[in-house]
Amino acid sequence: MNSSTIFGATWSQILTVATVALAAFILERVITRYLRRFAKRARLEPNVTNSLVLTFRILILIGAVASIVRVGGLTTEWFVAFSALGGAAVGFASQQTIGNFVAGLYLLATRPFKAGDYVRVGTVEGIVQEITINYTKILTMGNNIASLTNLQILQRDITNYLYENEHARSLYCYTFEIGFDHSVSTEKLAEIFNEVFKRHSHALPKELSYTLVRSSAFDRVYMVYLYVKNPEDIFVLKPQIAEEVFNLWDLERTKGKA
Repeated sequence: MNSSTIFGATWSQILTVATVALAAFILERVITRYLRRFAKRARLEPNVTNSLVLTFRILILIGAVASIVRVGGLTTEWFVAFSALGGAAVGFASQQTIGNFVAGLYLLATRPFKAGDYVRVGTVEGIVQEITINYTKILTMGNNIASLTNLQILQRDITNYLYENEHARSLYCYTFEIGFDHSVSTEKLAEIFNEVFKRHSHALPKELSYTLVRSSAFDRVYMVYLYVKNPEDIFVLKPQIAEEVFNLWDLERTKGKA
């Protein structure tokens, strides 16, 4: 092979590499612009938007590097072997990460909750603090941060307590159960609920309510409906209301034994 052929082949490779790099740059600009517009329309959190942009930039970079390596002179057999080995290693090492990434994209598309909502995911409940491509962080009633992988979230039951009333105002309707034995009559329990509810109803956007959900030979269980504007109020009001109800119930039990 003469020098002119080598020189021509080299310039041809350089031109191809430059073309691939330019195409990757243009593709990155177009996708980034589209993702930011989409995030603005969908009202995604800034950290979620940045994670999406970074992920697609990495994918474009990997594709561009693979194309450039191929153009750089490696034979097809070497390229296939390297790709297979690298793909197997990455797949083995990041199987969970890829699953979380896909789950994160699904959560972003379906949007079962957003940051600031009060939710229950399986046995974990609290206020959503942050949603990323891989993890969702929830502030629990114990003032702890629970970090759940998005893959775990999709495998559990999700309850979002966001509620829209007849005036189209966004409230949170939190429900919790209170159980009693049969030492106090149903009429007295109704009086106890009404007394406690009156203490709090003036400060709430909607009156507290309750309903009997099940009854057996040993106990009666009631569901309490608590409506709040700020999910942080649930942390304070739930234990407070339950404590006041049980205090009055204990007084009635004491009277009955006297």
